[in-house]
Amino acid sequence: MQDPVFVKDAFAKIAGRYILTNHVLSLGTDILWRRKVARLVAALRPGILLDLATGTGDLAAAIAKASPSTRITGADFSAPMLEVAKARQLPKAEWLVADAMATPFADAAFDAVTVAFGLRNMADWPGAVREMARVTRPGGHLVILDFSLPALPGLRGAYRFYLHKILPKLAGLLTGQREAYEYLSGTIERFPSGPAMVELLTENGFQSGQAIPLSGGIASIYVAQKAAGF
Repeated sequence: MQDPVFVKDAFAKIAGRYILTNHVLSLGTDILWRRKVARLVAALRPGILLDLATGTGDLAAAIAKASPSTRITGADFSAPMLEVAKARQLPKAEWLVADAMATPFADAAFDAVTVAFGLRNMADWPGAVREMARVTRPGGHLVILDFSLPALPGLRGAYRFYLHKILPKLAGLLTGQREAYEYLSGTIERFPSGPAMVELLTENGFQSGQAIPLSGGIASIYVAQKAAGF
């Protein structure tokens, strides 16, 4: 569904300024979104967690703070992004270069899997969700944080204007990679959200899917439990 070669190259180029750019583009709201995810994850009390498409380790760091007893594996297919993550020196965390479409982990290896702003950029969304289900233990949880489109027409229109007219220009100034952000902005339009995302999860190994809109629906959290017998 996405071009993995382009995505990998784009993230390699913006790795050094990725964290700063995210904070500027969202006016710091992305920090609050990750903290909310971390609190949800901490309430699940996972002993072993996989943060897939971990990038620079932003979500992994938030989870480590909210749930210090959880052992975290952060995996991403971009080695330059992982170098930034490793520099965080998080306790009880290890980092691995791995493709989310075909991870090297055993079946049912993790109590929980998280992915923030990563599923949207994967080559095959159903296939990626099935791989996440494979490595999640029965009864374990998947927690996804990603962009979505607001339901209110006025907010949706304003958000789309920002997304396509302002964000790429501003990101281009910050990173020198405007094309990458034009591409990533376009993926938000195509990415399923709300009930459509819950359906994607429940059709590919999970059950009890829940969608939690954030900031008027600009982003959403999805929580689902591993289906028995998958």
